[in-house]
Amino acid sequence: MTAVESRPAGVALTPSPGGHRPFGARVKAFVALTKPRIIELLLITTVPVMFLAEQGVPDLWLVFATCLGGYLSAGGANALNMYIDRDIDALMDRTSQRPLVTGIVSPRECLVFGISLAVISTLWFGLLVNWLSAALSLGALLFYVVVYTMILKRRTAQNIVWGGIAGCLPVLIGWSAVTNSMSWAAVILFMVIFFWTPPHYWPLSMKVKEDYARVGVPMLPVVASNKVVARQIVAYSWVMVGVSLLLTPLGYTGWFYTTVALVAGGWWLKEAHGLQARAKSGVTGGKLKEMRLFHWSITYVSLLFVAVAVDPFLR
Repeated sequence: MTAVESRPAGVALTPSPGGHRPFGARVKAFVALTKPRIIELLLITTVPVMFLAEQGVPDLWLVFATCLGGYLSAGGANALNMYIDRDIDALMDRTSQRPLVTGIVSPRECLVFGISLAVISTLWFGLLVNWLSAALSLGALLFYVVVYTMILKRRTAQNIVWGGIAGCLPVLIGWSAVTNSMSWAAVILFMVIFFWTPPHYWPLSMKVKEDYARVGVPMLPVVASNKVVARQIVAYSWVMVGVSLLLTPLGYTGWFYTTVALVAGGWWLKEAHGLQARAKSGVTGGKLKEMRLFHWSITYVSLLFVAVAVDPFLR
């Protein structure tokens, strides 16, 4: 990732004389364009579904091909997202070190890079996995770039709710990579991620809502009180946990997954209700502890999908 400099948000770095930009820094910048930390989460939801679809260990070459294709596709989407959002990224503290803002990568380079990854990833999936997975991958990319970034993000507080569909599609891609078809199991896990995304992202948005307010992006915490946001988080959390438990009665998972889903889901609900209680009492600032739920949300989805992968071996 690009190094953090002590400078005001929105002030781009000036390229060195002659336009020289160190090769190593350029490589890191192009990697940063793909947002690798976000892609880690996408892969966490892709690979375990492949184990569930196979009811055992899937072909390891297929796993590699699916992961690499998924990285290239999501990386292309993230690069195009940065290209489109470069104006507001320059004004937000949390994004002020992105490669287009610092100037180490030009907008044209970013655009070409993003489009190239989109084309390469689609062909990779189609030729080495299957064309259903290629279509789903391309659909996720276009949904994130066009529907979320270009249409929803700057217009509605529901941006992350519907825009989050792009992040749900890797679940379907993992299943289709193995079976070249769809299943209710994949749809249920798709819905888990759909209801997980808002209560995962809204706590972070609560933390940095001044950033979003500064650039006019109507994330829910910008346009609603902490009490309202926390109530929405609790509502989505209950639905998410409920949906996660549907796999077992439908015969797709057994006792191990059910145990993990109940324990991890119960802890999630405890944290969500704790946040709501603090918001109701008027707590603000650091004492609101909204990032506790954000960090737990990452642990939760990791545990749940590891259980998805392990469960077939224990039935």
